[in-house]
Amino acid sequence: MTARKPDPSELDLTDVKWRVSSHSGGGGNCVRMGAKDGYILVGDSQNPGRLPHVFTTAEAQAWILGAKDGEFDSLLDF
Repeated sequence: MTARKPDPSELDLTDVKWRVSSHSGGGGNCVRMGAKDGYILVGDSQNPGRLPHVFTTAEAQAWILGAKDGEFDSLLDF
C-alpha cells in the first residue's frame, strides 16, 4: 500500500526555499517549486498565498524527465 501524500494544508510551508525558473523573465509568470518533508511542491508564483500541489519525488522525476524529452511541448501549441 502506498502512503498517503499530505494535503498541502497539513504542511508548514514557512521554511520552504522556493525556486522559480530563470525562463520566467522575472515577471512572476512561472510556477515555483520547493521541497518539504520528502515531497516536491509546485505552486503559483503569481499567487504565493495559494497552497501548492504536492508530489512524490518519483512523480516529479517522471514529469521532469518527460519535459526534458519534449513530451509536453504540444501543450504549448495553442
